[in-house]
Amino acid sequence: MRGKEYAVVTTGMRQVGRPAPLRLTRRGRVVVLAFFILLASLASAVLWTTASRADQPPAAAPTVVVQQGDTLWDIAARVAPDRSPRDVVTEIRELNAMHDYYIYAGDTLILPREH
Repeated sequence: MRGKEYAVVTTGMRQVGRPAPLRLTRRGRVVVLAFFILLASLASAVLWTTASRADQPPAAAPTVVVQQGDTLWDIAARVAPDRSPRDVVTEIRELNAMHDYYIYAGDTLILPREH
């Protein structure tokens, strides 16, 4: 059959050794876009929360002004009635760098924060 020409038919298959091109359907593009929007929203929320916390100064430690007749034991029992006064007195002494148990009217003492 000389003289006849034959047509080359391709099947659309990819050539061996070449990766297939990435093709996303419309639904796939919507899913990818939604994922990136969600990711961006989470990142901005984290950054916004971190920034707003950094703007706030730390809360001041609670204090008390010693009145005439007060003792460390009285103050400890008054500020933390649910805890052992002995433990609270120890914390008050540590917070105020006290070497003894003497307090005087008008002294300002730093108190432990509530647990």
